[in-house]
Amino acid sequence: MSEKKIIFIVDDNSVNLLAAKQALTDGGYRALTLKSAESMFELFVKIMPDLILLDIEMPEMDGFTALKKLKENERTANIPVVFLSASVNAETEAKGTELGAVGFLLKPFSPSALLSNITGQLQP
Repeated sequence: MSEKKIIFIVDDNSVNLLAAKQALTDGGYRALTLKSAESMFELFVKIMPDLILLDIEMPEMDGFTALKKLKENERTANIPVVFLSASVNAETEAKGTELGAVGFLLKPFSPSALLSNITGQLQP
């Protein structure tokens, strides 16, 4: 059996973290929850994820800034990032896509929508 894919869930909302972790764990993924972009960057020293679910609106460092920083580092530049947001409009989507996001998921999300989005991104 192949190893489980690792997914970082980065969101400052505990309810969203728990919901996403439960859905991903049930879907056969190894999900790690992080409450800030800063803690995500610290964890890269130990673990490299296969995909990152990244909230856009967070204190300290927002998702756009975090994605820009990910793309500037050759170790993390190719990790697919799916943005999580309570409100996705054309401007937000355009900015995220321009920075390199591979998808957007509207919060609150359904477990099935989350899993289908992730599975689609991680297909070879």
